[in-house]
Amino acid sequence: MKKYSKLIIAAIVALVFIGTFVFLYQKSLPKEVQYSEYTPKVEDILKTTVITGKIEPRNEVNIKPQISGIITEICKEAGDYVQAGEVIAKVKVIPDMGQLSSAESRVRLATLNMRQAEVDYNREKNLYDQKLVSADEYDKVRQQMKQAAEEAKAAQDALEVVRDGVSKSNANASSTLIRSTISGVILDIPVKVGNSVILSNTFNDGTTIASVANMNDLIFRGNIDETEVGRLVAGMPMKITIGAMQDLKFDASLEYISPKAIENNGANQFEVKAAVHAVEGGKVRSGYSANAEIVLAKASKVIAVPESAIEFSGDSTFVYLVRGTADKKTYTRQAVVTGLSDGVNIEIKKGLSLKDRVRGPQIIADDNKEE
Repeated sequence: MKKYSKLIIAAIVALVFIGTFVFLYQKSLPKEVQYSEYTPKVEDILKTTVITGKIEPRNEVNIKPQISGIITEICKEAGDYVQAGEVIAKVKVIPDMGQLSSAESRVRLATLNMRQAEVDYNREKNLYDQKLVSADEYDKVRQQMKQAAEEAKAAQDALEVVRDGVSKSNANASSTLIRSTISGVILDIPVKVGNSVILSNTFNDGTTIASVANMNDLIFRGNIDETEVGRLVAGMPMKITIGAMQDLKFDASLEYISPKAIENNGANQFEVKAAVHAVEGGKVRSGYSANAEIVLAKASKVIAVPESAIEFSGDSTFVYLVRGTADKKTYTRQAVVTGLSDGVNIEIKKGLSLKDRVRGPQIIADDNKEE
């Protein structure tokens, strides 16, 4: 019994040894090299580039106060639509004490002059009624009284403007009411009730009360590399894709190419602007990140093959034509003249026909998958 057991174990060991040897031998045999194959096709080849940028209004206006003071009321909020002339906020004037004192002094002086002019007029009128003075002298005194009254009224208006920011005579055009200068959407109101604001002058830009823009007139602004800017021409069509709205695309046309480069991360780039067309109101917001695709060159209905099938050798290009049968294939090197490439397919100007088949890259077997 023990003798049979030893024979069985020896047989098993021998089989394992032989199987391992056969397996290793088969693995060591050279595998047949296989290549992918392509048939030339008639296609349109487009050379495109993508420009990264953002969407913004063509004209964005900062609304600033005409007087300095404190915000007492904000009538609108960001996102509201306003018409030109519509009130956005109200300002309470904090008068300058020097100007206030001067205005009050002017009112007192004008009042004194007006009262004296009235006395002179009444005296002159009595003399005129008694026919003791001429009509010419009487008219001069009456004119002086009217001028004194007008000066007193102007002084009072000036005092009210300095003290309150508005006078009774021009209440409808009050500078304490901050009005929008254009019709559009309010993008931002950076102030709050109680904030101090100052008017724009020689020494500062003034406080921005609100930013207003026409959101129906948008542009795309981005930068393009110097290697591609030479192919751009004003008026070229573009396709705009907004990062936050992947399902929507907008047409645009190139309007502006900067004549001067700017350095960005060590590369020279040129700013471009494009008018965005057919934007539905309310969907696109200012500052959206966007990509603009623009066609730099196009070849229509040309013979094309995958660029991976091309062999580049110096200034020459070659393909390998597939010859023979399925069991025994041969490959013939053929010079070709190439044209436009889109990075995947390349135009063949000369050297191939639609009946040919060309060799592609070698097919790499996945050994792990086979096992």
